[in-house]
Amino acid sequence: MSTGLRYKSKLATPGEPSDIDKQYVGFATLPNQVHRKSVKKGFDFTLMVAGESGLGKSTLVHSLFLTDLYKDRKLLSAEERISQTVEILKHTVDIEEKGVKLKLTIVDTPGFGDAVNNTECWKPITDYVDQQFEQYFRDESGLNRKNIQDNRVHCCLYFISPFGHGLRPVDVGFMKALHEKVNIVPLIAKADCLVPSEIRKLKERIREEIDKFGIHVYQFPECDSDEDEDFKQQDRELKVNMQNQRALALSPSHWACWRRARSAQLGARVICSRSRGPVPPSSRTRR
Repeated sequence: MSTGLRYKSKLATPGEPSDIDKQYVGFATLPNQVHRKSVKKGFDFTLMVAGESGLGKSTLVHSLFLTDLYKDRKLLSAEERISQTVEILKHTVDIEEKGVKLKLTIVDTPGFGDAVNNTECWKPITDYVDQQFEQYFRDESGLNRKNIQDNRVHCCLYFISPFGHGLRPVDVGFMKALHEKVNIVPLIAKADCLVPSEIRKLKERIREEIDKFGIHVYQFPECDSDEDEDFKQQDRELKVNMQNQRALALSPSHWACWRRARSAQLGARVICSRSRGPVPPSSRTRR
């Protein structure tokens, strides 16, 4: 008795799967099954945004995901901010792109860094992160593991004020408390209010202080040694392109083009004049 599958000999036309591909049953179809199941179920991603008020956290979230998560937000007065404590607020939205579903959870931390005394103001945030780890561990250890919700914080965007000369004590304390639990991505908030030379100096100062205090921020992962050469080459090109884009963003010409484009969007009239070099003092006219 033969257990093999019988196929009809037929020439497959280009662009159409053959009968052999349709009737084939084996472990070679496991990647397709896993892909189909993952796309059907969707993915979970939890993003935490932290930093003092007024640094543009909500604006960046709107720009990244093109959705308004803070429709019912209430702006606090100065008196209410004085007595406000650090809170943990979660906003969940379902996003779909090209058939792939993503359950996005934004964890906001209103009240962080707004008090006069910010000693250990990051304690409620670290407690929340630890609770999510414990809850996920309990769900994985239980009997019913089919519908487990992953609420662990996958990434934290930490906003650094551009009006200082580096990291503040609250910045160092927050990142040192979470750098071993969450992937931290430090951001210089409202960087467009600084000139390129100031941004370059501030970034160098922040990097030096991060290395000085032993803070581990997110870095692009390295490829495994058993990966294909094509994938390794693609990863190297991606890192090189990121470095080139970073250098281009700090160039004076790119900054001037951005200023002109932004002024045109705001309705300002842009006058382009050709510079002929500095005018000698003797040729200057007095009015």
